[in-house]
Amino acid sequence: MTTASPDATAPCGAWTSPISAESLVEGAANVSEAVPDGDLVWWAESRPDEGGRTALVRASLVGEDRRPVEATPPGADVRTTVHEYGGGAWWAEGGTAWYVDNADQRLRRLDADGTVTLLTAAPPTPKAWRYADFRPTPGGAWLVGVAERHGAEGEPENLLVAVATDGSGRTVDLARGADFYACPRLSPDGTRLAWVQWHHPNMPWDDTELHAAPFAVAGDDDAPALGEAVRVAGGPDESIVQPEWSTDGTLHFLSDRTDLWQLYAEGREAPVLEVDGEIGYPHWVFGLSRYAFRPDGSVVAARLSGGLDHLEGFPDYTAIYAVRTSGSRLSFVGAAFDAGPAVVVDGEVVRAPRALDLDPGFLPAPEILSFPTGESGEAHAHALWYAPANPDHAVPEGELPPMIAMAHGGPTAAARSQLNLALRFWTSRGFGVVDVNYRGSSGFGRAYRKALYGRWGVADVEDCVAAARALVGRGAADPARLAIRGGSAGGFTVLSALAFHDTFTAGASLYGVADLEALAGDTHKFESRYLDSLVGPYPETAALYRERSPIHHLEGFTAPMIVLQGSDDRVVPPNQSRMIVEALDARGVPVAYLEFEGESHGFRRADTIVAALKAELAFYGATFGFEPADDLPPLEIRNRPAPGSS
Repeated sequence: MTTASPDATAPCGAWTSPISAESLVEGAANVSEAVPDGDLVWWAESRPDEGGRTALVRASLVGEDRRPVEATPPGADVRTTVHEYGGGAWWAEGGTAWYVDNADQRLRRLDADGTVTLLTAAPPTPKAWRYADFRPTPGGAWLVGVAERHGAEGEPENLLVAVATDGSGRTVDLARGADFYACPRLSPDGTRLAWVQWHHPNMPWDDTELHAAPFAVAGDDDAPALGEAVRVAGGPDESIVQPEWSTDGTLHFLSDRTDLWQLYAEGREAPVLEVDGEIGYPHWVFGLSRYAFRPDGSVVAARLSGGLDHLEGFPDYTAIYAVRTSGSRLSFVGAAFDAGPAVVVDGEVVRAPRALDLDPGFLPAPEILSFPTGESGEAHAHALWYAPANPDHAVPEGELPPMIAMAHGGPTAAARSQLNLALRFWTSRGFGVVDVNYRGSSGFGRAYRKALYGRWGVADVEDCVAAARALVGRGAADPARLAIRGGSAGGFTVLSALAFHDTFTAGASLYGVADLEALAGDTHKFESRYLDSLVGPYPETAALYRERSPIHHLEGFTAPMIVLQGSDDRVVPPNQSRMIVEALDARGVPVAYLEFEGESHGFRRADTIVAALKAELAFYGATFGFEPADDLPPLEIRNRPAPGSS
């Protein structure tokens, strides 16, 4: 809680702000997916102040009572861990919903009266059998989706399955053999099944294939089966995402064969819809939907251009998710730089963004930047620049504000084009923030994504350094108070920037990678070969892994660091953070470390989010020499210089 009264002469960093750490989570509920279902609409809410659980909510679109109702039982956590990142944990159709509960990863049916029926058998070990991205067959007797089966040894097996919806526990294996499967979609008449598949060492935004096969429920046991599969599209140098069937039964898909993800149809070489920007987005999670068909066969599609989302007819939204139709209804989740996600159906806001009651002066839109980068400035990178913004304060005359360069995760993700209250936490206290779309980021085409390949820890760092220097050059930031922060892959960028460059004077790594060799041998299946592209094949290029790993270049670290980690992280295990902290501590570098029990990859619980943010603010105050206006708990910084020492 902010305790001090406003002081217009306060130095940057010490500004009072109504955007407290607690305000980020109190009453917050992030909406990521929505599904229209006739006269209903369903959506999922992730609730930090309820332990980070996700609840399934529905609302009627007709009648007098349109109040949202939590549909899943109290305590249910609708989340799948297929590919560890999950997504696609539920679906709704005809008033019935099906969902995976994170407690056991088993699939359930939720009837209109609230009755819940288990559909999948208990696995031999807890959470060993997982399910995602399912759709019902015509008539609803079966669900077709992706399964992931974990055994005692080796990689888990990924496959396509059909699960009976009657509670009998019957599961039929439909397709196996590929390393990964996604997006199984049945034709409207239920006679063909299409899906995307890929193999190691590819990621789903590299080289994937679209397959289709006859589908039928027949035989003495009335079980689903697939006929002979054919490859419809995809292969080397082409990524296929989001296959969908139009109302007339034509198979469509997004392909980046000409650099940008555009919409194609089976049997046609040219795009059926080509936009300024790209429609597709990397398949980090299941359930992404960037386009849909209206009853007349016309397409409604979101496009990502210049780092911002666009949807025709809805210019106020800069981030668009879950574009879907049901009959004549169109729904999507939309957000803007000054508003969180809203569920929109036929232009009407059904689930409004969280009310913040903030002066608009706290939430100005960022400036879109493009700047030269690379060793000789031959390349260009992109960013969103947020200047300090607080209507009760101004940067004191003669002072330059501290700045935070944000390196997003992935690294094939992108700077968020919507309200990020955690980012405004910093700008409202007098920090400038540059959110960098470094080479490798999505939204700028296949060539830009692949510009990071073989150069992870080099090109991304160059771009963050270039962004910081560009803003220092225009007099927007203090060169002595430049921080870099990032989580996961962004944490690796942070560590690399501090190990190999001297631009940044502080760093914050959230569950970041310190040792590439350790990561190559100790991460989950989905990303287990990702480093083949980002760095090189292992162990053939082991020397390059060591050359790029910050843990082997401790002599380069001089800037203070704060490291934040979850104890249950399976994507970037805790040993990555622990090893860099212990090494820096041994070398006498100022370092703070907080490890949160029970947290996994990405913090979900309210108490963790609050504690982590407060610790980071205390760290910057101690490092950059200002006294935060917030009431903060003590923070242990190892090797912290004594007051007055030189």
